Amino acid sequence: MLQRVARAGWGAEALVFRGCGAELNRTPRFYHSGETGDLELLAHRVAAEFPYAPLLAVGYSLGGNVLLKWLGDPAARRPATLQAAAAVSVPYDLEAGAHYLQHGLSRVYERRFLRTLKSKATRKLRRFPDAYDLRALTAARTLVQFDDAVTAPLHGFANAHDYYTQCSARQFLAGVQLPTLLISAYDDPFLPAAVLRDVDTVAGRNPAFTRLFSATGGHVGFVAGADPLHPGYYSEDRVFEFLAAQVSPFTPA
Repeated sequence: MLQRVARAGWGAEALVFRGCGAELNRTPRFYHSGETGDLELLAHRVAAEFPYAPLLAVGYSLGGNVLLKWLGDPAARRPATLQAAAAVSVPYDLEAGAHYLQHGLSRVYERRFLRTLKSKATRKLRRFPDAYDLRALTAARTLVQFDDAVTAPLHGFANAHDYYTQCSARQFLAGVQLPTLLISAYDDPFLPAAVLRDVDTVAGRNPAFTRLFSATGGHVGFVAGADPLHPGYYSEDRVFEFLAAQVSPFTPA
């Protein structure tokens, strides 16, 4: 996406979630699917640095859940220059998605994510030994168990169910007022197709949304073209076209 907008001469910033960069962050907290504070901080920082530039936002996967929650939360503070957004392969129902990852081919993704998350969480405990229970972390064999052991206690949730209930993007869709493009595939290994059909209905009631829900595309895949050495990327092209059509010069009040 950054390459796509760079070709158009647009500026861009990428938010690296806490703990996802080259080193762990220096406080006990990590990132999670409902943590919108860092996104809000970045948006206002960019808006302050470029006060007359239209601001656009794109979120992928977990980042898409964070973005939609921020856009639909009445308590959030969004810059006046923010004009449009797009969210790709969002896990709209975090609990349904977490349990879906425990079945079939999706287990490959769960095992990979769980391995990296447990490694980071173990390293974090060396610096903050009282942040959560090492035994529960070590015993976690699913993402739900990891969220019960780490995500929930570390970020003030009662348990994984409470975390999923408070942070799933689906419940914030009705509050979104900004023109927003939603791209997802029904074969997404992170989300049951029934959830996406429900989201299609819910989002269809909100005129702010444009929905592109396809039969195939996987999770943040959407690879296009006949030549595997020179692929195209359907989602990036559609996101760019949508945002370019929405953007307009900003006139301060």
